[in-house]
Amino acid sequence: MPYPLEDIKVIDLTRVLAGPYCTMMLGDMGAEILKIEPPGTGDDSRSYGPPFIKGESSYFLSLNRNKKSIVIDLKSGDGREILYKLVEKADVLVENFRPGVMKKLKIDYPSLIKYNPRLIYCSITGFGQNGPYSQRPGYDIVGFSMSGMMSITGEQGRPPVKMGIPVADIGSGMFAAYAILAALISRGKSGEGQYIDVSLLDGQV
Repeated sequence: MPYPLEDIKVIDLTRVLAGPYCTMMLGDMGAEILKIEPPGTGDDSRSYGPPFIKGESSYFLSLNRNKKSIVIDLKSGDGREILYKLVEKADVLVENFRPGVMKKLKIDYPSLIKYNPRLIYCSITGFGQNGPYSQRPGYDIVGFSMSGMMSITGEQGRPPVKMGIPVADIGSGMFAAYAILAALISRGKSGEGQYIDVSLLDGQV
């Protein structure tokens, strides 16, 4: 049988864990994932280790399998023009920058649907696009603890305990992939793309 997403093209602007986990899931289902990394260091997780496999971070490799990777400077006009051309033929774009960054770079949802109104655009952040905490950086441990999950983890009568795996990052990545699949089905009926807002804290609550 063919993979369910083998005709779907995804632009991946994410890094570290939550976003790459989302696009990894889509790639495992057959989607073509084009990972765009900044000049110089690339995805931050390329340096995470040990362990390393032939000089490559095993952390990075495990989350970015089934992906193609290119370097584009999105802070430059030429770099954005390249992205605009890629968006014209894409089905999905996933990003996990702090709210406001994409608008500043002119690659936010309102900017990109001018090039492709069928685009499904997914943002993954710590606290969502709106609200009093939206501009705060969001990390796995922050979402996990603020949600109250840490208060019910550990032993009775002892302090709260962090889980051994980054459950907030993984959870938000899974929720994002789930929402993208629903949006693809919806687009098949309406012909229109949509914007998806996923936060680490929401997922844990």
